[in-house]
This record gives sequence, structure tokens and C-alpha cells, in this order.
Amino acid sequence: MGRRVAVVGAGNSGLVCIKACLEEGLEPVCFESSDDIGGLWKYKESPEPERASIYRSLVVNTSKEMMCFSDFPMPADYPNYMHNSQLLQYFRLYADHFDLLRYVRFQTTVKSVTQRPDFSTSGQWDVVTTNGDGVKESHVFDAVMVCSGHYTDPVLPLSDFPGNETFSGRCLHSQEFKNADAYRGKRAVVVGIGNSGGDIAVEISRSAEKTFLSTRQGSWVLGRMSSNGLPLDMVYVSRLNSVLSGLLPKSFVNWTVERSLNSRYDHRLYGLKPKHRVLDQKPLINDDLPSRILQGALVMKPNVKGFTASGVVFEDGTVEENIDTVVFCTGYIMNFPFLSPALSEGPHKELTLYNIPCPRKAALQVDYIPYLDFMAEQVGVRPNIFSLLLRDPVLWVKVFLGPCTPYQYRLTGPGKWSGARQAILTQWDRVAQPFRTREVPEPENRPSVLFSPWLLVSAGAVTIAIVLSKNDLAPVLQGAARVLDQSKIFLWDFTVWSR
Repeated sequence: MGRRVAVVGAGNSGLVCIKACLEEGLEPVCFESSDDIGGLWKYKESPEPERASIYRSLVVNTSKEMMCFSDFPMPADYPNYMHNSQLLQYFRLYADHFDLLRYVRFQTTVKSVTQRPDFSTSGQWDVVTTNGDGVKESHVFDAVMVCSGHYTDPVLPLSDFPGNETFSGRCLHSQEFKNADAYRGKRAVVVGIGNSGGDIAVEISRSAEKTFLSTRQGSWVLGRMSSNGLPLDMVYVSRLNSVLSGLLPKSFVNWTVERSLNSRYDHRLYGLKPKHRVLDQKPLINDDLPSRILQGALVMKPNVKGFTASGVVFEDGTVEENIDTVVFCTGYIMNFPFLSPALSEGPHKELTLYNIPCPRKAALQVDYIPYLDFMAEQVGVRPNIFSLLLRDPVLWVKVFLGPCTPYQYRLTGPGKWSGARQAILTQWDRVAQPFRTREVPEPENRPSVLFSPWLLVSAGAVTIAIVLSKNDLAPVLQGAARVLDQSKIFLWDFTVWSR
């Protein structure tokens, strides 16, 4: 084997890094503090200090074809949005398929990673670990890959809220939340409307007497399901949509998306509407939140201002008394305690290790396809769309018009996978497979998309709107909205054809 590489953590990133090291002729040694792979996705009934934690009911919010490893499709019978236990099982299949477990040292915690005194010439690292029996061991590695994630150091801002010291209820961070069994018949407040906050509020509302969701600024809410019941990301995350989003005015795209979301449920009416536009921040992915609000089981509230002896005071002056529990879904501090402080001496205390070239906030939010293409180009695996059109037009349709699934980055260059083309051509079959549990009659044949009457109606409506509007943009937007409403059948025809 070649140079030795330490891999910290055996979650999904750690497993991929082990495999990548082996493919490059390196010698990986993976240190995993728990007794199993999976990292964040390994559910445990009790939270453990300095370890990421998930709740029992957690379901992924990225569909299986969009989140799978690029050279290892998920089993066709897996649901499109799976429970955390099934995702962990997928990691096991991946690790077994590529024989990765032999390189993992379980129940071994990395205590420190420092540069060797002669680092400028050797480029080596001193790594100190302890095993389950507390035995300390020192190692020397040529490189270190940190794959332990950053959801380990919770932010619990109790000091920001007057009266918290005398509050009779319990305050906890979402990291401690495991299930809603203990909330039966209770009154609870959930603070924060990120994905965890939305999920936990919904989960608690199924057991609690009353649940309140407190948010400083609200959020746009998307469900996992798109039109015709297809996975949202499989329909909208495509190269075509990425190009169109770059060409159209951002204000128009915002207006169109917000109008579509409000047509399902009025965000203002439901107390969800934020100040920001939909494209300016990450939306909340949650299927059940609006229905729980509609049923009265969940009540939206503004930001928490403070506490009374038994209740919570909100910034609008309202008070909810007899609160038993407050769950703070207030995020985490990005912290890697085993790394030397000398490695975080940047202007914003960011790590100075080799990192993915990207803006500061890219670890949490990026423009998906442009970012993937940028990274793929650095290693020579970005698909050449124009060349693909000339060489393989059938595949081009799937790559450009269809969802941007990970297999696209295995079509060419280093790590090219011979099964990538077939995986792309059959991706919609795997989407459909878990639904095929009952035989139903075949639908009648639809007319060709090229002769769809809705295509003609849509084109005519847009032309008339532009002609009549002259220089006034408002009628154009109104006309476009009517076109969008009347073109759903055409868009469905087009989606089916592009598969």
C-alpha cells in the first residue's frame, strides 16, 4: 500500500473516503468512536455527549435517487423517502459491497490531530486515539480526512431569555429529543423552524395536548411530493431548470415559486410567511406541518421573549402558561475539538486545512448543480453536455432534461463507472418500483406532447399577453400565471416523455 491516511468517522462521508483512498492506492485507517457505522444516521435511544443524534421517526428529505452513492444505486424496492433505519441499511450494503469494514477501528476515539514538528518537510500528522478500554495510542499519518460532521456541539441560548432560571418546565436542545412518548397530554413549545424544528413540532403535536412552534422570521414550506406524487427533487433539480433559473430574472422566479407554494396553502394565513423571498434562504421541507396547523394541533407563534414561572412570553406580548417543555431547535456550533487550535486561525476562525473551494456558508447551503459541476471539473468528471448530445442523444435527454442524479458524475473521467449510463436510463423505474404493490389498469395512451393542445394554448396566451401589455410588466406576469395554471397537463406530458 502507499501513504497512510487517517479517516475520522465511519458515517457516509467516512465510508466514501475509505473507498476513495483504496482506489488511489492509499492505506486508510478509519477511527470510529461508536460500535457501528452510520454516524449521524445510527439511531440510539439515549443521546451521547459529543455525538450527533437523530430522533426515532426521522425520514430523509432527499429522495433515494438523488442521495445515493454515484456508483451504487439504492435497491429498487426502497421507498423514495426512507426512514433513517433503511438509510443505515443502505450504508451497510455499500460497506459490504466494497469490503470497507476491514479498515474501520470501532470504539476508537480520536483525541488530537496535530502537525508534526517537521511538518514543512514531512507533511505528516500526529494522531492520538483512545480505545474503548481507555488505552491511548499514538500514530503518524501522511494525511487526515475529517469526516465526523458538525452536529455535535449544540447551541442552547437560555441566557438570552429572561426568567429562564425560575421557569418550572424543562428546557432541552433538539439533540436530546428522541420521540414524543413523554409529551402525551403535555403543553410544549418548539423554538426554531429549521427542518429539525418542523419535524419535532409535528411529532410532538401528535401526542401533546397543545404544541406551539416559535419562529423569529418564518419560512417557506415545501413538501417532499411534487405534482402527480413524484419526488420533489426528481422533478425540479435538473440542468434545464438550472439554466432557466439563471436566464430568468430572479424576481420573476421568486414570484412564480411563491405563487405556486401559496396556492397549496396561504403562508400568510398559516402564520408561516417569512420576510425573505423563497430563493434567498433554504426552505423548510415538511409534508405535515400545514395539516397540523389546519387541525389546530400546532399553533404558530413569534419569537420567544422570555419566561414566566410556568409559561413562555412571546415578542408580540402573548403568554402561553402551563408549558411543560421547551425544545430549542437552535442549531450547532461547528467544532472539531480534536483538531489543534493552530488549524483554525483564519480571519473568521475557520479551518485552514485543505477544504472544498467555496464560500464560507457553503458547508450548509450551495447552489446545487453549479457547485457540483464546479467540483467535478476540478477532478475531471464533469459531463460534457454538448458532446453528449452529439454522441448519445438518448442519454442527453435524461441528463439535461431529467433529474441531476449522482450517476452523471460517473460517466467520464477518473472513477468512471460502466454502469452509470444504465443507472441513469433506469432511474425512473426505481422511483416507480416501491409503488408497484397492487396491479392497476394501464392508463389510456396520451397524445404526443408535440401536438398537445395545452402547448398551443400556452404559446398563444403568452404571445397575446406580451402584445397587449406593451411595456407594462404586470399583465405579462398575470398572463404567465394563467398559462402556468392551464399548462399542467402539458408539463406532465413533457415529464413523462423526458423519462
